Amino acid sequence: MKILIGTKNPGKIEGATEAFQNYFEDFEIEGIPVSSDVSEEPVNNEIYEGASNRVDHLIKYAEENQIDAEYFLGVESGITNLLGKWVIINIAVIKDKHGYESWGTSSAFPVPNKYVEEIIATDLGKVMDKIFEQNDLRSGKGGINFVTKGIINRIDLTKEAFIMALTQHINEVWNDKKV
Repeated sequence: MKILIGTKNPGKIEGATEAFQNYFEDFEIEGIPVSSDVSEEPVNNEIYEGASNRVDHLIKYAEENQIDAEYFLGVESGITNLLGKWVIINIAVIKDKHGYESWGTSSAFPVPNKYVEEIIATDLGKVMDKIFEQNDLRSGKGGINFVTKGIINRIDLTKEAFIMALTQHINEVWNDKKV
Protein backbone atom coordinates (compact mmCIF):
# COMPACT_ATOMS: atom_id res chain seq x y z
CA MET A 1 0.00 0.00 0.00
CA LYS A 2 1.31 3.40 -0.99
CA ILE A 3 1.01 6.34 1.41
CA LEU A 4 2.12 9.90 0.70
CA ILE A 5 2.98 12.39 3.44
CA GLY A 6 3.41 16.12 2.82
CA THR A 7 6.89 16.56 4.29
CA LYS A 8 10.49 15.46 4.02
CA ASN A 9 11.00 15.86 7.78
CA PRO A 10 12.41 12.52 9.00
CA GLY A 11 10.75 12.80 12.43
CA LYS A 12 7.30 13.35 10.95
CA ILE A 13 7.75 10.50 8.48
CA GLU A 14 8.89 8.18 11.28
CA GLY A 15 5.94 9.18 13.47
CA ALA A 16 3.50 8.42 10.66
CA THR A 17 5.25 5.12 9.95
CA GLU A 18 5.04 4.06 13.60
CA ALA A 19 1.32 4.96 13.70
CA PHE A 20 0.47 2.98 10.56
CA GLN A 21 2.53 -0.03 11.73
CA ASN A 22 -0.04 -0.55 14.47
CA TYR A 23 -2.76 -1.33 11.91
CA PHE A 24 -1.17 -2.23 8.57
CA GLU A 25 1.60 -4.62 7.59
CA ASP A 26 2.56 -3.96 4.01
CA PHE A 27 2.92 -0.26 3.21
CA GLU A 28 5.39 2.34 2.03
CA ILE A 29 5.35 5.99 3.10
CA GLU A 30 6.91 8.49 0.72
CA GLY A 31 7.64 12.04 1.83
CA ILE A 32 6.83 14.76 -0.68
CA PRO A 33 7.62 18.37 0.25
CA VAL A 34 4.46 20.44 -0.25
CA SER A 35 3.38 23.81 1.06
CA SER A 36 1.12 24.29 4.06
CA ASP A 37 0.07 27.76 2.84
CA VAL A 38 -0.02 29.03 6.44
CA SER A 39 2.31 31.03 8.67
CA GLU A 40 5.77 29.69 9.50
CA GLU A 41 4.41 29.19 13.02
CA PRO A 42 0.73 28.29 12.59
CA VAL A 43 -1.57 29.85 15.18
CA ASN A 44 -4.94 28.42 16.26
CA ASN A 45 -7.02 27.32 13.23
CA GLU A 46 -4.01 27.62 10.92
CA ILE A 47 -2.69 24.38 12.44
CA TYR A 48 -5.53 22.29 11.01
CA GLU A 49 -5.58 24.37 7.81
CA GLY A 50 -1.87 23.75 7.23
CA ALA A 51 -2.19 19.99 7.63
CA SER A 52 -5.27 19.92 5.40
CA ASN A 53 -3.58 22.08 2.74
CA ARG A 54 -0.65 19.67 2.67
CA VAL A 55 -3.05 16.79 2.01
CA ASP A 56 -4.79 18.68 -0.79
CA HIS A 57 -1.44 19.54 -2.41
CA LEU A 58 -0.39 15.88 -2.17
CA ILE A 59 -3.55 14.72 -3.91
CA LYS A 60 -2.92 17.19 -6.72
CA TYR A 61 0.73 16.07 -6.90
CA ALA A 62 -0.33 12.41 -7.10
CA GLU A 63 -2.84 13.16 -9.87
CA GLU A 64 -0.28 15.15 -11.89
CA ASN A 65 2.36 12.42 -11.50
CA GLN A 66 0.01 9.44 -11.86
CA ILE A 67 0.80 8.07 -8.41
CA ASP A 68 -1.76 5.65 -7.01
CA ALA A 69 -1.81 6.10 -3.25
CA GLU A 70 -4.24 4.74 -0.67
CA TYR A 71 -3.72 7.52 1.90
CA PHE A 72 -2.56 11.13 1.87
CA LEU A 73 -1.14 12.55 5.11
CA GLY A 74 -0.45 16.01 6.43
CA VAL A 75 0.73 17.08 9.85
CA GLU A 76 1.28 20.53 11.24
CA SER A 77 2.57 21.70 14.59
CA GLY A 78 1.53 25.05 15.94
CA ILE A 79 0.64 27.22 18.89
CA THR A 80 -2.89 27.70 20.13
CA ASN A 81 -4.75 29.34 22.99
CA LEU A 82 -8.17 28.02 22.04
CA LEU A 83 -8.31 26.16 25.35
CA GLY A 84 -7.56 29.33 27.32
CA LYS A 85 -3.80 28.81 27.72
CA TRP A 86 -0.99 28.75 25.14
CA VAL A 87 0.09 25.26 24.10
CA ILE A 88 1.93 23.58 21.24
CA ILE A 89 -0.04 20.85 19.50
CA ASN A 90 0.24 18.69 16.38
CA ILE A 91 -2.72 18.11 14.10
CA ALA A 92 -2.64 15.25 11.61
CA VAL A 93 -5.01 15.00 8.65
CA ILE A 94 -5.55 11.79 6.69
CA LYS A 95 -7.54 11.53 3.48
CA ASP A 96 -8.06 8.19 1.77
CA LYS A 97 -8.16 7.69 -2.00
CA HIS A 98 -11.97 7.94 -1.90
CA GLY A 99 -11.80 11.42 -0.34
CA TYR A 100 -12.77 10.50 3.22
CA GLU A 101 -10.95 12.82 5.64
CA SER A 102 -10.23 12.41 9.32
CA TRP A 103 -8.00 14.28 11.72
CA GLY A 104 -6.42 13.86 15.11
CA THR A 105 -4.26 15.70 17.59
CA SER A 106 -1.28 14.95 19.74
CA SER A 107 -0.93 15.79 23.37
CA ALA A 108 -0.37 19.49 23.88
CA PHE A 109 2.40 20.99 25.97
CA PRO A 110 2.25 24.38 27.69
CA VAL A 111 4.23 27.39 26.50
CA PRO A 112 5.48 29.93 29.06
CA ASN A 113 3.91 33.32 28.34
CA LYS A 114 7.37 34.90 28.04
CA TYR A 115 7.99 32.94 24.79
CA VAL A 116 4.59 33.22 23.07
CA GLU A 117 5.23 36.43 21.09
CA GLU A 118 8.66 35.27 19.91
CA ILE A 119 7.31 31.86 18.83
CA ILE A 120 4.49 33.47 16.86
CA ALA A 121 6.89 36.01 15.27
CA THR A 122 9.44 33.36 14.22
CA ASP A 123 8.66 29.71 14.92
CA LEU A 124 8.89 27.22 17.75
CA GLY A 125 11.98 25.51 16.32
CA LYS A 126 14.05 28.70 16.29
CA VAL A 127 13.00 29.62 19.81
CA MET A 128 13.72 26.11 21.13
CA ASP A 129 17.12 26.05 19.39
CA LYS A 130 17.99 29.34 21.11
CA ILE A 131 16.69 28.32 24.55
CA PHE A 132 18.38 24.91 24.56
CA GLU A 133 21.47 26.02 22.59
CA GLN A 134 20.86 23.52 19.79
CA ASN A 135 20.73 23.55 16.01
CA ASP A 136 17.66 22.36 14.07
CA LEU A 137 15.86 20.50 16.86
CA ARG A 138 12.78 20.32 14.62
CA SER A 139 14.43 17.78 12.30
CA GLY A 140 15.32 15.42 15.12
CA LYS A 141 13.68 14.66 18.43
CA GLY A 142 12.30 18.19 18.74
CA GLY A 143 12.27 20.67 21.54
CA ILE A 144 9.69 18.53 23.36
CA ASN A 145 12.53 16.06 24.00
CA PHE A 146 14.34 18.73 26.03
CA VAL A 147 11.18 19.96 27.76
CA THR A 148 10.26 16.42 28.92
CA LYS A 149 13.88 15.50 29.77
CA GLY A 150 13.94 12.78 27.11
CA ILE A 151 10.60 11.12 27.92
CA ILE A 152 8.64 12.29 24.84
CA ASN A 153 10.01 13.33 21.46
CA ARG A 154 8.64 14.81 18.25
CA ILE A 155 8.18 11.36 16.72
CA ASP A 156 5.96 10.39 19.66
CA LEU A 157 3.72 13.44 19.21
CA THR A 158 3.44 12.90 15.46
CA LYS A 159 2.67 9.20 15.97
CA GLU A 160 -0.02 10.05 18.52
CA ALA A 161 -1.71 12.58 16.20
CA PHE A 162 -1.77 10.06 13.34
CA ILE A 163 -3.13 7.28 15.56
CA MET A 164 -5.97 9.61 16.60
CA ALA A 165 -6.63 10.45 12.94
CA LEU A 166 -6.59 6.76 12.01
CA THR A 167 -9.37 5.93 14.47
CA GLN A 168 -11.97 6.83 11.86
CA HIS A 169 -10.26 4.81 9.12
CA ILE A 170 -9.86 1.62 11.14
CA ASN A 171 -13.29 1.54 12.82
CA GLU A 172 -16.35 1.30 10.59
CA VAL A 173 -18.67 2.34 13.42
CA TRP A 174 -16.50 5.31 14.45
CA ASN A 175 -16.59 7.43 11.31
CA ASP A 176 -18.83 9.60 9.20
CA LYS A 177 -18.54 7.57 5.98
CA LYS A 178 -21.81 7.24 4.14
CA VAL A 179 -22.94 3.63 3.92
